[in-house]
Amino acid sequence: MPRSVNVVAARNKRRRILKRTKGYFGAKKNVWSVAKNAYEKALQYAYRDRRTKKRNFRALWIQRINAAARLHGMSYSEFMGKIHKNNIEINRKVLADLAMNNPKAFEEIAKSLK
Repeated sequence: MPRSVNVVAARNKRRRILKRTKGYFGAKKNVWSVAKNAYEKALQYAYRDRRTKKRNFRALWIQRINAAARLHGMSYSEFMGKIHKNNIEINRKVLADLAMNNPKAFEEIAKSLK
């Protein structure tokens, strides 16, 4: 009895991955084995960097809060310590946004802490 191979599914799988590697450089876009490896590596990078992105944004928010706090005579650690002590529940993302886009509001928060 001849061997039965599901060519339709295999072809669809290859087509799907080659479609997703469209735009890659060189053989990574059209040679099956190279494209498959590049695609799998890209998924690994995407998974890893979704987490790295969160770290990078938190670091950016801290830098912005620190810069704004120093304009009002406090360091970042002093500022955040007083925020927690006074039970002001504003997260770093919102504080950084206030520091950048609404300095008056940030100034009011800083004054209430002093």
